[in-house]
Amino acid sequence: MEQFIGCDAHKKYSVFVAVNERGETSQAVRIGHDREQYRQFLERLPAGSQIALEAGGHYYWMVDEMEAAGHHPRLAHPLEAKKRMGKTGKKTDKVDANGLGILLRNGTLPEVWIPPAELRDQREVLRLRMFLVQQRTRLKNRIQGVLARYNIEVGVRDVFGVEGRRRLGMRLGQLPEHTRQSVELELVTLDFVGIQIEEVEKQLEAIMQVTAEANLLKTLPYVGRILSMVMTLEIGRVERFASAAHLASYAGLVPYMAGFGGVRPHPPADRTGIPAALRYAPIVSRRMCAARSMRRSDHPRRPKAITCCLFSSFKTLLTSTEGIALASDSTSRVMAYRWPVFR
Repeated sequence: MEQFIGCDAHKKYSVFVAVNERGETSQAVRIGHDREQYRQFLERLPAGSQIALEAGGHYYWMVDEMEAAGHHPRLAHPLEAKKRMGKTGKKTDKVDANGLGILLRNGTLPEVWIPPAELRDQREVLRLRMFLVQQRTRLKNRIQGVLARYNIEVGVRDVFGVEGRRRLGMRLGQLPEHTRQSVELELVTLDFVGIQIEEVEKQLEAIMQVTAEANLLKTLPYVGRILSMVMTLEIGRVERFASAAHLASYAGLVPYMAGFGGVRPHPPADRTGIPAALRYAPIVSRRMCAARSMRRSDHPRRPKAITCCLFSSFKTLLTSTEGIALASDSTSRVMAYRWPVFR
């Protein structure tokens, strides 16, 4: 008799409950996250078992071990899984594992895609760059804040360019002693972070040399080497999306959803679990396009003209009847990407 296994995974241990075809449940088994102990337990399970577990911050190694043991892990959306389980009274690890097993048995498990191990590994490089860029921005904001508090004008637009750094160094003496020392340390840290970002970008370029998708994405307006890498790595295999609408929804870029009585906005909870990096890419491109167009004095009616120009470019780029579309929030950024599906 086939078994459907639910796994309630935590940081230090997991709880497994098996549900058979008649809906009967087994005793809960708690397994510590010692690798050898975990492997021995998986070896005792029936060959080719389906195991449902929720997507969390530490599922990578569990999926790898399950696949290595010949099982079929099924990753579930945590919030949607809880909704489908319903109110079961007291919440325990056994109840959660049992609920996942029942959803798997009934065919109602809110399953999400499990990226291949190689792609998960490559994404770490991309997300490291995003983290480092955020730290660089925070450092720059701190330094700019100090200059504003003490009313120090550097006299150039880019304070952190070559000329800006030279002038900033000449004016650091106007700051109080401890504040000046703090800014000097922040400048040293800023330089170090910049070096780390360059190293990470070299790794990304080496990874993306073998992908034709990123090169095609670069032909889109205001999508350069970094944003093309973000889209390629975060989307993964584009064939897994049935239509353009599915990808737009996956990226969290659809501002409205169909509902009774017309169209209503997405509730905030519906965006839980949306890939932040993928949603970030079109927003940045839209901002770059708007900023560049706003600097042109001969361009009337900026937002509408920008949008029409972008849509015309996408239509020209599209070379097949199938495509992928991304659209940012209509409140502040109206933008869509469209490129051929790589099948």
